[in-house]
Amino acid sequence: MQDPNPQVAGQGFSKLRAAGIKVETGLYQAEAKKLNESFAKFIRQAKPLVTLKSAMTLDGKIADATKPGIDSCATASPMEGARSGYHWITGDLARRHVQQLRHESDAIMVGVGTVMADDPLLTDRSGRTRRRKLLRVILDSYLRIPLESRVIETAENDVLVLCSAAEGEKKGALEAKGIRVQEISSSPADARPDFAAIVRTLGELQITSLLLEGGALVNGAALASGEVDKVFLFYAPKILGAGAVPFIAGEDLVGKPQCVQRYELHRFGEDFAVEGYLRDPYSGGA
Repeated sequence: MQDPNPQVAGQGFSKLRAAGIKVETGLYQAEAKKLNESFAKFIRQAKPLVTLKSAMTLDGKIADATKPGIDSCATASPMEGARSGYHWITGDLARRHVQQLRHESDAIMVGVGTVMADDPLLTDRSGRTRRRKLLRVILDSYLRIPLESRVIETAENDVLVLCSAAEGEKKGALEAKGIRVQEISSSPADARPDFAAIVRTLGELQITSLLLEGGALVNGAALASGEVDKVFLFYAPKILGAGAVPFIAGEDLVGKPQCVQRYELHRFGEDFAVEGYLRDPYSGGA
């Protein structure tokens, strides 16, 4: 495939051909484009490729409100599950693949509600070598995150808290633990950080790929913003019914259809997943 960087695209081909070297293009182009999609998005738009990942039942529920611990993240290790009494939605094979998705990402993001409910580590446990640490990003408008939460206690310059107002003793307490706290402009509709501003900020930090593992509110805000490029949605052969937590909440997407294109289906034991695109990472200018 041609280099997606508009400043150099095609120049390498020209130099090789001028030197008498035969150059063929288009071979395995689809595979090459998928491999380089985060770089393509970043180099052309200065923003990370945003992938929304969630796990849900066949009726689109990500958590059972009657059983604390059932959540869409479904990514904790068996040790975490034993610690919190976690009830998984998806099976082991699906959860292993989530670790692969984390490994392929520069940053992972959740809302503070997920941290307070599940106390996750949000780490890459694929066991594979990384070029840099996975940045753990927490959306926390009012700095409610507990100082004793595991994501805070295990921070090693790899945790970023984004809030609407970065003032007060809590900010100082977090920074004393090595946590970076950054204020983000608020959404016009409410006091929550504006998602488009969040994506721009991560781009300024040289984050080329972002994996969203939030709950219903984060999912709704992300989709409503139009900033989600890709989805990876896991489905388990279960039905939770009325009263369970839906995949999206807090945002009215009526009139804003999200059409998944170029999708693939994957099997993970009894579970399956839909991987597809809401936007083309190769479109748009810098």
